[in-house]
Amino acid sequence: MLLASHQLAAGEKKARPELADVFRRYGERFEQTHRVSACENKVIRAVKGCRTEQLGGHLQRCDACGFERPAYNSCRNRHCPKCQSLAKAKWLEKQNSELLPVGYYRLIFTLPHELNRLILAHKRILLALLFRAVSQTLLEFGRRRFGGTVSIIAVLHTWDQTLKDHFHLHCLVPSGALSWDHRRWINARKNFLFPVKALSRVFRGKFLSLCQQASDRGKVQAINDDFKASHKKNWVVYAKKPFGSPQTVLHYLGRYTHRVALSNNRILAVENGQVSFSYRDRKDKDRLKSMTLDAHEFIRRFLLHVLPDGFMRIRHFGFLANRSKKHLLPQCRKLLGLHTALPQIGKKSAQDLFFELTGIDLYRCPRCQNGTLIVVAELPPLARSQPWDSS
Repeated sequence: MLLASHQLAAGEKKARPELADVFRRYGERFEQTHRVSACENKVIRAVKGCRTEQLGGHLQRCDACGFERPAYNSCRNRHCPKCQSLAKAKWLEKQNSELLPVGYYRLIFTLPHELNRLILAHKRILLALLFRAVSQTLLEFGRRRFGGTVSIIAVLHTWDQTLKDHFHLHCLVPSGALSWDHRRWINARKNFLFPVKALSRVFRGKFLSLCQQASDRGKVQAINDDFKASHKKNWVVYAKKPFGSPQTVLHYLGRYTHRVALSNNRILAVENGQVSFSYRDRKDKDRLKSMTLDAHEFIRRFLLHVLPDGFMRIRHFGFLANRSKKHLLPQCRKLLGLHTALPQIGKKSAQDLFFELTGIDLYRCPRCQNGTLIVVAELPPLARSQPWDSS
């Protein structure tokens, strides 16, 4: 998607401080004084260059009044707070087409903070094990309770409101299952799916067992005291009963699918070597408060949540798993009285999707409000660099 970096389009407000400003002012010094991985360095460069002349773009001109402005390219990095709205809209549109006419439960599986240091040292391995432990737990309960297969949409979150490490999965599970012989849809009891205390015990056992196996194979450093202490804690699983329509629940989950650790609208000030941002205090009735951190500490916390290249933070299991969905989802639809074919998804342009999300027409002239902005020239990047990607 293209947007101008210094001109305000129709409906836009004056620029506020953003994550890119933090990286531009303090990122270079941070990299000189802290260990920064290749993945983290890639994120810093992408965010700094997003929608600037560094990435190139197009020159737009109004066909009515002749007004001109540059429209620079987005970095499309998944950690960039500017680049997630359209990705989220497209994802929600696809998932909406796959919803079933049943209630959906929201479940959250949280790892104890005693494991944080171990996870940060082995992100790719242990976060993959988190997905595996949660999916195995839910699929096992589906087999026991229903005698069938449930489906799961699982979304990884790694932060809390103040950017500290807080590893948990948000899951969306329909209130029922497809029987083993694929001939029946088995409804769950009203307002009850699985007992959360039993879920938490099984989840804890599976995750710790998988970690121990990884340690025995030498993929994870020797198990430490923090790992042993986590055995004694009560692990947290939260379950929310179905509310509203399936689309309502999906849109709630959509708040987590493409969110980065901190959106730009939460940044209040970037000055004097400090960054101020807003957060909601969950321990104080969810009240909105502000926090100010040293810029280097702010960057350190943000980079805690950079995922390894290629790591999938949204995954599907059960009859929505990639190898099963093609055959099992149409069967579920048939058993629930729907046409087996999924609804067709219209192909919308980035301009149309952005208009639906914001009400802003990217190609309406911001000066005369009547003309249409047309592309009249290419603007090459300032310097050739490594390709920007969405990892």
